[in-house]
Amino acid sequence: MKWYFDDFIYGSIDGAVTTFAIVAGIMGASLPVGIILILGFANLFADGFSMAAANFQASKAKNEFVKMKRKEEEWEIDNLEEQERDEIRDIYREKGFKDELLEDVVRIITSKRKVWIDTMMKEELGLIEDEKNPLDSSVSTFVGFNLVGLIPLIPFMIFMIIGIELNSEAFMYSIVSVCAAFFLVGLIKGKIVKKSMMRSGVNTLIIGGIAAVVAYFVGYGLNLLIF
Repeated sequence: MKWYFDDFIYGSIDGAVTTFAIVAGIMGASLPVGIILILGFANLFADGFSMAAANFQASKAKNEFVKMKRKEEEWEIDNLEEQERDEIRDIYREKGFKDELLEDVVRIITSKRKVWIDTMMKEELGLIEDEKNPLDSSVSTFVGFNLVGLIPLIPFMIFMIIGIELNSEAFMYSIVSVCAAFFLVGLIKGKIVKKSMMRSGVNTLIIGGIAAVVAYFVGYGLNLLIF
């Protein structure tokens, strides 16, 4: 199996945000810690599986679409050779090539069938074949979602195991741990996409923090209205 870190990061951020949002919302509503764990784990497996399945279907559909368009280009090159050659010429003329240089480019590209097809796919259709395995991509998403999404629940699990009911303290530990997780995931994301790691970490932390604050006050408001 091959790991895809972009899918892992995507799942990690979503897992941390949604699980901590549940924790914050329940704490805002002053509900028992058992509900936090029940809904938290339900979110981890149900939402994590849903994300992985959606990623699998999306990746598979994209690959199938690209393969279909590639077959169409193959047919056109085999049956409409001169028309396709003219399209290559038009593409590179728009890029600034002209006269003899333009004809040399057209001749070189059209002399190799695979290069010709690849060029038409990218330049005409804007499609680049993704060699990702949809199953590996979805598993990477699922693992990231559950691994990082579990972090906000760990303090409550520990307090419950040792028999201490200090929900406020557990919530504070949860806040600290998930903030660290948001920041770490952001750092990794920044490194992968070759952007500022610090800025990426802070941005991810802010996004997760906003989601948590909104969830907390929604839970708090509903608690006042209902109870």
